[in-house]
Amino acid sequence: MSTPNRRQFLTAAAGAVGAPFILPSRVWSAETAPNSKLGVGLIGMGRQNTGHLGHFLGRPDTKVIAVCDVDKNRREDAKAHADKKYGNSDTAAYNDLHELLARKDIDVVCIATPDHWHAIAGIAACKAGKDIFGEKPLTHNVHEALALTAAVRGNNRVFQTGSMQRSMKEFRIACELVQNGVIGTIKTITTQFGDPATPDAYPAEDMEPGLDWDRWCGPGPVVPYNHELSPRGPCQTFPNWRKTREFGGGMITDWGAHHIDIAQWGLGVDATGPVEVIAPEGWETAKRGAKLIYANGVVLTHGDGFGVSFYGTDGEVHVNRGKFKLVIKGETKFYYDKSDEACKKTTLLREVTFAENEFLKDAKIKLYDSKEHHDDFLNAVRTRGRPICDVEIGATSAISCHLMNMAYWHGAHAKWDPTKREFISGGDPKWLTREYRGEYTVA
Repeated sequence: MSTPNRRQFLTAAAGAVGAPFILPSRVWSAETAPNSKLGVGLIGMGRQNTGHLGHFLGRPDTKVIAVCDVDKNRREDAKAHADKKYGNSDTAAYNDLHELLARKDIDVVCIATPDHWHAIAGIAACKAGKDIFGEKPLTHNVHEALALTAAVRGNNRVFQTGSMQRSMKEFRIACELVQNGVIGTIKTITTQFGDPATPDAYPAEDMEPGLDWDRWCGPGPVVPYNHELSPRGPCQTFPNWRKTREFGGGMITDWGAHHIDIAQWGLGVDATGPVEVIAPEGWETAKRGAKLIYANGVVLTHGDGFGVSFYGTDGEVHVNRGKFKLVIKGETKFYYDKSDEACKKTTLLREVTFAENEFLKDAKIKLYDSKEHHDDFLNAVRTRGRPICDVEIGATSAISCHLMNMAYWHGAHAKWDPTKREFISGGDPKWLTREYRGEYTVA
C-alpha cells in the first residue's frame, strides 16, 4: 500500500489552485439562484451529528435531504426529526453512505461517524463532489490524514474540521496573546485531557435486529458486538468506541484533538507540527507524561490542569471552555472559571474582552476570526475559500495526536519530519497506518 506524503498532497493542492472551482450544482445552476438553500446530508447519526442535524434544520439557508446510519433505529429517528421540521416525509434514510453521496441534490455532507470511518467517508464525499464538515479527529491514523487531505485538494472541495474551539473567542484571544509575545517567549505548554486508548476488550452481547455490524466495523476488525461500542437506537451518550485503539484513539484524539489543536494554533505551527515525540517513563501503563517537541524548542506535555496552558518568559495564558486566565510577571490580570464562586460577578466574555482591549489593541498579529463554526463553513462553501479549520490544519492536529498515542502504545521516542510526514528515526512506518479489511481500504 502506498502512503501519500505531505509533498505529494501539496503538489495536488498546487494543481488545484490553478483549476476552476467546482461549485455545487444547485448553487451554480441556471434554474437555481446562488443564494438558494444548500442540500445537506448527514452521515453517522450518533449524539454529535444529532446536534449538527438540529443546527442545519434550524437554518434558513440549508435543507436536510438525507441521513445515513448503519443503525436502523438511529437513521429513522433522525429522519423523523427532519420530517417533523419540514412537515412532510421526504427525508431519505440510508444504511450505505455511498447511496447518500450519489444524490445530486446534496451539496454538503456532515460526517460524524466513529473515527475509523472518517477517511473512507470523507474521500468518498470528495469524489462525489460534496463539500464536507468532518468531525475531529480528522482521521484514525496518519496515512489516512494524508490521503484525505490529498482527496480534498485534488477534488477542489471545502472541508471544515469540527474543531469548533477555533470559532470561540476565548481560544482565539489566548492564541493572539501568545503569538504577539504578551507573555514573552513560549517555553512549555501543558494540555489537559484524559487517557490514551486501550485495545478493545468488551465481551460479546446479543444484539437486537437492525444494526449492520459488519459495516459498522468497516475497515477495522470485526469484534464482538457490545453496547459500549454502539448503543442501540437514538444515542444519548458518547459511546466508548472512542476509548479503543481499533476504532478510536482514546482521549488523546478526542479532547486532545481540541486542545493540541489550540496549542499549535498559538505556536503558529498549523502547517508543520512537532519534530519529536517522547514517551513517558513506564509508558506501558502510563496515562500522562507523553511529550511533543517543536522546532523552536517548545515542549508540549500531556498532563493535568486548566485545559491548554502556555508558559512564557513573562507570563502565562490558560484557556479552556468556560475558563480563561492571563498572568503577567506573576500577577493575575484577568481570570474567569465558571466553576469558581469568586467569578460570579464577572463573565468569560468580559474577562477575555478586557484582556483583548488592554494587550491586543495594537497587535501586529490578528488570527482568523470565526464567529460560529457552521457559519464559517457555509460561507467558505459559497465563496470557495478555506474555512478556519481547513483539512490541512485538521491533519496537522490529528497527526500530532497520533504521534502522542504512539508514545503510550509503543514507547515511541522518535524524531519526526513534519514536512514529509514520516519518521526520521525511532519510529516504525507500520504505526502510521492500519491493516484494512476487505473492501474497506484507504489507498
